[in-house]
Amino acid sequence: MKKIFGVLLTATLLSSMIAKAQKAIDLIYLTADEVPNAVLWLPSPPEPGSSQFMYDISQYYWGKQQRLDTLRARKAIREAAYQVADMAQQFSQAFGMEISEQSTPAIYNVLNRAVLTIRLSATKPKATYMRTRPFVYFNEPSLVPEDEEELRTNGSYPSGHTVRGWGMALLLCEINPDAQDNLYRLGYEWGQSRVIAGFHWQSDVDASRMLAAACYARLHTCQAFLDDMAAAKKEYKKLTK
Repeated sequence: MKKIFGVLLTATLLSSMIAKAQKAIDLIYLTADEVPNAVLWLPSPPEPGSSQFMYDISQYYWGKQQRLDTLRARKAIREAAYQVADMAQQFSQAFGMEISEQSTPAIYNVLNRAVLTIRLSATKPKATYMRTRPFVYFNEPSLVPEDEEELRTNGSYPSGHTVRGWGMALLLCEINPDAQDNLYRLGYEWGQSRVIAGFHWQSDVDASRMLAAACYARLHTCQAFLDDMAAAKKEYKKLTK
C-alpha cells in the first residue's frame, strides 16, 4: 500500500512540474533560440587589464561613492526587484497610472509576457562568458547581501536586471509615449542601480540596454505580442478618457 501511495505521489508531483513548465512556455512570446543571440553579435566583455576594464573598475568605485547618498542607495536596493509585479509597481509613477494585474490586466499581461521573453536574451551570453561579478572580484559586500549567494556563481555579462528594466521602459513608452522621458530616465537608472549595488560592471549594463532593444524589436514580428500590445493600448486609452 505504501509503495502504491509513493508511486501516486511521484506521479502527481511529476504532473505538477510538467504543468508548471508548460505554463512557463505558454507565457513567453519567443523561445531562447528565437530571441537575438548576443553571443553572435555583441562584443565579449572587456578583458582584465584592458582600457575598457579600467573604465569598469572606475565605475565600480563610482557606484560605491553613490551608496553614500542614502536616497540613491535605497533606490538601488528597491530596483534589485526581480518579479514583474514589483517592477510594474515601481514604474507606475513614471508611466502615469498604477500598473497591476488587477487594475490594468491587459497592460500587465503584455508587460509580464514580454519582459520574461526579453530576459531570455541574456541566457546564452551569461552561460558563454560566465563573467565574475564586481563584488566577487573585489571580495567586498554588495548593497543587497541577501542576493549574493544566488548571484555569486551566476554570470555577470550581461545584466538580467538591466535587460528587464530597459525592456519595461521600452514597452511602457509604446503604450504611453507622452511619458517617454520619465520612463527612459527610470529605465536608465534601473541599470545604473546594478553598478551601484556592486552586482554588475558598467559594460554589463551598457550591453544589456542594446540587447533589450534588439529583443524588443524582435517581439514586433510576433503576432501574439502585437495582439496583446494592441489590447494594452486600448485599455490605456479607455482608462485615460
